[in-house]
Amino acid sequence: MGLLYSRELENGATISMWEIVESEEELLNLCSIPNDEIEELQLTKSVARRREKLAVRALLNELFDGKVYLGHHDNGRPFLQNSLIEISISHTNRYVCVLTHPEESVGVDIESLNRDFSAVEKKALSLEEIENLSEKSRNLHLAIHWSAKEAIYKRMSLSDVDFSRQIEIKRFTPRESGEIDVVFITRDGQEMEFEVNYETFDNHILAWLVG
Repeated sequence: MGLLYSRELENGATISMWEIVESEEELLNLCSIPNDEIEELQLTKSVARRREKLAVRALLNELFDGKVYLGHHDNGRPFLQNSLIEISISHTNRYVCVLTHPEESVGVDIESLNRDFSAVEKKALSLEEIENLSEKSRNLHLAIHWSAKEAIYKRMSLSDVDFSRQIEIKRFTPRESGEIDVVFITRDGQEMEFEVNYETFDNHILAWLVG
């Protein structure tokens, strides 16, 4: 399937999706890969993980003219070494998503809804967020919480973030798509407000924010 879509959002960001259906060999033929990434691939034992990395590279090749050099901050957040464009990347074993913006910081996360998100409740939610969970759509509600918090974490580009205490999601009803009000609380108590968008598709959840 390859590139599913690349659509521009109203805020000037571009969100792009790749479906990983190709073999490792087919993805290699689609990619132009810097030498350091080739060395990293050779050290990756998992075939599935190599396909994910190659799909990221194939998508980047679709989005940018010329070779793109990826670097990573200490917390793992990617950045473009040869461009000022802001970027965030997420993937499952089936999809790769890239969110870009010319200037604003971005964060994106994609998760499979086949996953059991029950562990998220203790790991990443506050008592208030747990009390607000829907019993009817509990796994979906947990998935949206987790994906939104992951997107915020990637946007902030900080290490050692306490998801349950520093990322506060305001009460919302889980739907197929929507917007969530989120507050990020810094270690010194400063509060930053964000709006996270989310949508479900093909038994996956996608969450993102810009700015």
